[in-house]
Amino acid sequence: MRRISRITVAGAATASLALALSACGGTSTSSGSESKGDKGLAIAYDVGGKGDQSFNDAAYAGLEQAKKEFGYETADVEPTDGETDADKEQRLVSLAKQGYNPVVGVGYAYAAALKSAAEKYPDTTFGIVDDATIEAKNVADLVFNEEQASYLAGVAAAKSTKTNTVGFVGGVDIPLIHKFQAGYEQGVKDTNPKVKVVSQYLTQTAEEGGFSSPDKGKTAAEGQIEKKADVVYAAAGLSGQGVIEAAAANKVWAIGVDSDQYKQEALAKYKDWILTSATKDVAKAVYNLAKSVEDGKPETGIVRGDLKSGEVGLSNSNPKFADNAELQEAIKTAKEKIVSGEIKVKSS
Repeated sequence: MRRISRITVAGAATASLALALSACGGTSTSSGSESKGDKGLAIAYDVGGKGDQSFNDAAYAGLEQAKKEFGYETADVEPTDGETDADKEQRLVSLAKQGYNPVVGVGYAYAAALKSAAEKYPDTTFGIVDDATIEAKNVADLVFNEEQASYLAGVAAAKSTKTNTVGFVGGVDIPLIHKFQAGYEQGVKDTNPKVKVVSQYLTQTAEEGGFSSPDKGKTAAEGQIEKKADVVYAAAGLSGQGVIEAAAANKVWAIGVDSDQYKQEALAKYKDWILTSATKDVAKAVYNLAKSVEDGKPETGIVRGDLKSGEVGLSNSNPKFADNAELQEAIKTAKEKIVSGEIKVKSS
């Protein structure tokens, strides 16, 4: 059952919701349960938006699961080019005002906007993915130990390279992506110190397109492949599609990120060259927050996913990866040592 305070704020007109969301470049989706006068989970996408085959699509999968299980109305809203924190805040406030609960900002870029929106709507639960800076009674900081999954990706790369050179492409030069790079490089070096890692960031800021430009990713990967990299790991959102395309064109391995990119329909023609993906279960984190609100016990504070909880890891969808016994044993050993604390994975 939904909480009474949820129901009392959920009666705003659907027409005004559509108007508010269209102004933000967004869409709403409904499960056909408007007669309940009840609204649930809403998400506001990060740069790259829905269809990135990665981070944002994982959040949408969590929304779809909640919608199906709880039978309520949901909304998902796209970002706009060149938007400000004020624009993001307006988007979150609009969703809360319409009665959606919880409201999730997908990505650290929502931090300032979400903090302000949460102060204005203390009876609404807010969630933010990939940021741990907001301390409020009605905010859940949904974060992950990405460096742990990246370490395993490094093990896979070091065991798979034939040239002793592997690559890393980061979308934007920020601390969050430094975690991916640090874990990957450590995993490579711990597995085979002779393997060289060639690393590159696409942009200094997200506004320059580091997370949303497949062409930039493709160019960076091609440069690394020219330097003999035969495994390339991308932590670059939508830009990672270009990295995977370049890897497939040159018949070298790509390692995907966030979602299991071997299974992504838009990447199907490249999947034979996607060795594995370093996943983080954004879908589960988003769904769990929605369920906690549905159960009347909303999550708050830092909610962390790691190898031990199973919320980060490596995908096994590619049979060439899953059936490689030596590779799987090396990954299993590394995972056990990380979970036990024998291996301390660097985050920078």
